Amino acid sequence: MAPTTHTVTNQVPPLVGYDVFAADLALTEAVNRHLPSELSAEVRTELGELGRAAGSAQAQAWGAQANGNPPVLRSHDRYGNRVDEVEFHPSWHRLLGHAVGAGLTDAWGRPAGHVRRTAGFLVWTQAEAGQGCPLSMTHAAVPALRTDPALAAEWEPLLTSTAYEEGLRPPGRKAGVLFGMGMTEKQGGTDVQANTTRAEPLSEPGAYLLTGHKWFCSAPMSDAFLVLAQAPGGLTCFLLPRVLPDGGRNPFAIQRLKDKLGNRSNASAEVEFDGTWARRVGEEGRGVHTIMGMVAATRLDCVTGSAALMRQAVAQAVHHCAHRSVFGGPLIGKPLMRNVLADLALESEAATVLAMRLAAAYDADTESERAFLRIAVPAAKYWVTKRCTPMVAEALECLGGNGYVEESGMPRLLREAPLNSIWEGSGNVQALDVLRALRREPSALNAFLQEIGRARGADHRLDRAIKDVLTELADLEGIEARARRLAGRMAAVLQGSLLVRWAPPEVADAYCASRLGGDGGAVFGTLPHSLDLASVVERARPVER
Repeated sequence: MAPTTHTVTNQVPPLVGYDVFAADLALTEAVNRHLPSELSAEVRTELGELGRAAGSAQAQAWGAQANGNPPVLRSHDRYGNRVDEVEFHPSWHRLLGHAVGAGLTDAWGRPAGHVRRTAGFLVWTQAEAGQGCPLSMTHAAVPALRTDPALAAEWEPLLTSTAYEEGLRPPGRKAGVLFGMGMTEKQGGTDVQANTTRAEPLSEPGAYLLTGHKWFCSAPMSDAFLVLAQAPGGLTCFLLPRVLPDGGRNPFAIQRLKDKLGNRSNASAEVEFDGTWARRVGEEGRGVHTIMGMVAATRLDCVTGSAALMRQAVAQAVHHCAHRSVFGGPLIGKPLMRNVLADLALESEAATVLAMRLAAAYDADTESERAFLRIAVPAAKYWVTKRCTPMVAEALECLGGNGYVEESGMPRLLREAPLNSIWEGSGNVQALDVLRALRREPSALNAFLQEIGRARGADHRLDRAIKDVLTELADLEGIEARARRLAGRMAAVLQGSLLVRWAPPEVADAYCASRLGGDGGAVFGTLPHSLDLASVVERARPVER
């Protein structure tokens, strides 16, 4: 029946059918900046293809379907046999298959591999963030496995493969595999040294049987896992396959799937080991050291994943305001809304620029860049993931009541936003890791100071903020209680220095005025009115230039 009470007008069209990569100037500029010139055309082509796929109606439908149909645990088959399998909606497999096919588990063996993968991760996870977990775990397992050349030779080609094959089979019969991780236990949480899972050595060199539990097991449908357990020599890292070479199932009892706030398309589980076969990775008693390469790589993905959520939230907010008319004109043109949008855009661009700088440091792989990463990764992980939730909430508000409705997609972004701050060590862990790097590795602080020092003299607010950080570092009294403040300030100064060097003047000016001066960006939409906010908002608008 035709409507008779009113005609539908002034409704915003969906943001669909666009190139997520090309429409993101902060990202495209970062890719150009950090890529060798001979790779530029190739990588821009692959990212453009991925960007158009991510912005398509099909990928958006896949994301909504995967989120709306969470995974289901199938503990037993129809005959009562234990199978411990996780069933996913077909759209989940389509998303994950596309990501693997695009090389999002392969950074370690390609030229500029981390820059191209980080950019691709930022683009593709905007379609649905839940797939980020298995992509990240699989990619990040490589540095841990490289501590054992034989294991790396066996598994790395499968981890970095662009072939996605769902279902559990012996790894030797698959063209590509996924990895998960299990460190946390009920009684210990972050304190993995309190783990009680036992590892009993077998006569076969490097082989053990594990008995115990994991309170959080990431991506339980994976082909293999890196886990921690107490061996005779202390806490040790192990590779635990789901299916043994003879085709038999390794004991791996999934007790239940977690009912999570967000990240609902992805499975997280509680699992039990009872005589479960595993291979040692690294030396006995060196488990934390061995697995830290994996943890550091996944922490960068936390930064990148938050940057992706921020970018999608900003894109939706700016798109809405560009098409919505209020009080006689476009909402985007109203001074106060323009202030809010510009402030959100600053947060998004700063996160993107920082994530890409960290990726470039991984690719450079020099001693100075490795030292820089040891302090910059936990500081960035602390700050960017903390900023994500209030930023996405403010972007949702830009849509008004429409943003609070599930159909807008904004509630899904908001529910996802806190995850990266918790995953791979919550805020306190990151802040304490910054202190640990400061105390134990003078080269890390030197590398950080050299990095921010490259922008000294370009902005007086940045110079003052750098001086304040140095003052904080000089006062060690009660520094642990101040660790959050220090980590956040170091990250904000690092972001400011990168924007001063590389962003347009209006972006750098607004960031330094608000984050390094003023009220520190505590409330979005409070930028000084004298700034060129219109240019900042236009730069963030999700249209191809």
